[in-house]
Amino acid sequence: MVMEIGIIGLGRMGAGMVQRLISRGRHRVVVFDQDPARVAAVAAHGAVGAATLPALVQQLATPRAVWLMVPAGDPTEEVIGQLSGLLKPGDTVIDGGNAFYKDSIRRAEQLKARGIAFVDAGTSGGIWGLEVGYCLMVGGEVAAVKRLEPIFTTLAPDHGYRHVGPPGAGHFVKMVHNGIEYGLLQAYAEGFALLDAAPFPLDLAAIAELWNHGSVVRSWLLELTHRALQKDPRLVAIQGYVDDSGEGRWTVQEAMARGVSVPAIAAALWARFRSRQSETFGDKVIAALRREFGGHAVKRKV
Repeated sequence: MVMEIGIIGLGRMGAGMVQRLISRGRHRVVVFDQDPARVAAVAAHGAVGAATLPALVQQLATPRAVWLMVPAGDPTEEVIGQLSGLLKPGDTVIDGGNAFYKDSIRRAEQLKARGIAFVDAGTSGGIWGLEVGYCLMVGGEVAAVKRLEPIFTTLAPDHGYRHVGPPGAGHFVKMVHNGIEYGLLQAYAEGFALLDAAPFPLDLAAIAELWNHGSVVRSWLLELTHRALQKDPRLVAIQGYVDDSGEGRWTVQEAMARGVSVPAIAAALWARFRSRQSETFGDKVIAALRREFGGHAVKRKV
C-alpha cells in the first residue's frame, strides 16, 4: 500500500529515511527542514519540498501523518506545539527522535485532547539505515499504528518493526536499547585498549575481523571496529572525546527510580564523562564506532 507522509528534519537519519521510503515503497513524501539545502537535496530523490511547516501540512491529504526527526527536548516541543495548531482531528504525529518517554506520554495526552494521534517510534539504524533498514520500536494506540504500518514496514528490514505498547513505550524501549549500546561500546573499547597495550605487535584490525568468524563476541559493532581500524590502525587522527546524547543518563536514572541494578551501563556512562577530561585508546574506539554506525562527528587531532 502506497501512503503519503510528511517528514520534518533532514539530518543524518531523516534524509536517509526519506530516500528509503521513496525508493523502496514509492510513498509520497513531503519534507521540511530549517536548512533549504537539505530540502533541495532530498527533493532531488523525489521528495516534495516545503518551505514552511504550514506549507508541509497543506500539501498532505487528510488524514495526515507527520514524522519528526528533530533533536529531543525544546526543538521537538516547539515543532509539536506548532503542529498541534495546524493539524486536524484524525491526523497523526510520529516522533522518531530520541525523546524521553515521559515527555512522549505527556505529548500523546495533549494531542489526544485535540483529536490528534501520537506515535513514538524509537528508531535505530544510524547512517546505515538507508541501505539495511531501520529497527523501529513503536508505541501508540493500535488504530494509529496500524494505519501507518506501510510506512514502518518500508523503513524496517524483515522483522525489524514491532508495536511494543501504548504511547511512550516505543521511546522507553529505545532508551534501554541505547543504554545497552553504551555498555557494549565500553566493553569493546576496554578490550581493544588492552590489546593496544600488549607486549606484542598486534594487528588490531585483523583481530577484530578474526573475532567475527565464529567467536562468541562477534557482532555488527565488531565489524565496524574492523572497518574503523582498517582506516586508521591506531586511531591517531581521532581524539578520544566521547559525547552522550541523553539516553544513557535516562536509562540510569530510570534504573535508580525502579531499583534495577545496571552497573555496566552506569560505568559506561561515567567513562564517557571521564573521556572529556583525558583520553585513552578505548575512548578513541568508541568515538570511531559512533562515527561508523551513526555518522556522529569526531574531534580530530590537530
